[in-house]
Amino acid sequence: MTLTDFARRVTGSGTCADTGSGAAGPGAGAAPGATGRPPAPTPVADADAVVSRAVGREADGLAVASFVLGLVGLLVFNVLLGPTAIVMALLALARRTRRRGRALLGLALGVADLVVLAVLVTGNGAVAWDFGG
Repeated sequence: MTLTDFARRVTGSGTCADTGSGAAGPGAGAAPGATGRPPAPTPVADADAVVSRAVGREADGLAVASFVLGLVGLLVFNVLLGPTAIVMALLALARRTRRRGRALLGLALGVADLVVLAVLVTGNGAVAWDFGG
């Protein structure tokens, strides 16, 4: 389904099987406007709303992903997951997510991942770290 089909279906301006009216009725082969109704306006506002909802959903997903990656990065792969969580949180904040708190928490956890890595590496003197003696 394309964006115009979706807009037509939402506004109810289509005369096909989507709306269930006018497909085989009177004026099925007539020109637009011949049925007595004015032609439907172009759904530019609806298309913009659909696009903004999709971008908002994507930004919310980035915020949640940054939180999860930052949290998991505290335990394993913090050299990889920490910077990834930071980048995803910054992208979510730049795209104006509705989950701003979760994005900020993902940013803080990503920074904490790098701090934990720095502390454990300086204690062991190697890039690999372990909790054993």
